[in-house]
Amino acid sequence: MKKHLFTKKLSFKHSLLLISSLVVITLLSSIGFGVVELGHKAVWQCVTHGCEKNIYDTILWEIRFPRVLLGFIAGFGLALAGALMQNVTRNPLADPYLFGIVSGAGLGATLTQFLPVSMQLVSLPLASFLGALLAVGLILIVLYQNNWRRIEHLLLAGVAVSFLLSSLTTFILYSGDAFSSNRVIFWLMGSLARADTNALLLISPVIIIATLIALLLGRQLDALLLSDDSARTLGVKVERLRVITLILCAAITAVIVSYCGGISFIGLMIPHIVRPFVGITSAKLFIAVGLVGGCFLVWVDVIARTALGGQEIPIGVITSAMGSLFFLALLRKM
Repeated sequence: MKKHLFTKKLSFKHSLLLISSLVVITLLSSIGFGVVELGHKAVWQCVTHGCEKNIYDTILWEIRFPRVLLGFIAGFGLALAGALMQNVTRNPLADPYLFGIVSGAGLGATLTQFLPVSMQLVSLPLASFLGALLAVGLILIVLYQNNWRRIEHLLLAGVAVSFLLSSLTTFILYSGDAFSSNRVIFWLMGSLARADTNALLLISPVIIIATLIALLLGRQLDALLLSDDSARTLGVKVERLRVITLILCAAITAVIVSYCGGISFIGLMIPHIVRPFVGITSAKLFIAVGLVGGCFLVWVDVIARTALGGQEIPIGVITSAMGSLFFLALLRKM
């Protein structure tokens, strides 16, 4: 028994070491890709000894690195939110996008696009969060009526709310002027083009705090994986835990959507990819899922801004295509 436990622990250490190496390679390699080809030799020189040209310094540290860092943090948060939702609902298909949280945050963010630019910096994250809370509130109202007896209804309610809020967003865009609507439509498809210091300073603390709270709730979420009755026997307040977790997912998703738009299916795919290597224990899963999700979104962004030369593909288009295929494969496996 001791040997088995030691082997399992060692396996997680190896997995974490491999993932950490992937993170370092991703952050250093991805900043070498872009419209202006610098080459990895020039990037390495900038990192170790300083850039030989001032333009290189501007491109790497003022344009590309904030974008790569924002992509990593956003991917970390979306993957973490997906793992949280799958654990708290015991539903392998749970995802912030399918639960309507992204649609709610997108609706709130869409409304702020018609405000003066000077007001958007403060109002955009707040409106996104309120929209995400609206989605969560609608879902909770549906589930409260049956006292959480059918937790599988959570996914169905989320899909219905997602369509409802998406239709409202579409109507608002249809009613607005063409220039504003086109700008919002491209933004809703997902992009890291708005990466800057303000975005990093706003998103990073939310993701860090959410990660710490998720780790603190890890043991309760592990108990919930067995069943609601088993968790209650162990002293877990199941309904309160679910509400706290959904609000936490809403905060994560809202702050990401407010700057990066609607990036779908990362929360669905990454937990399923990582879980076979690190197990289902919440604390281990959350850390591994976040790191892999961050790397995944960074490389998706690299593809988005290099595949068509000088034209950028919306990130949401790529993740939606990949996620849809993954979703169908997962359904077939189940």
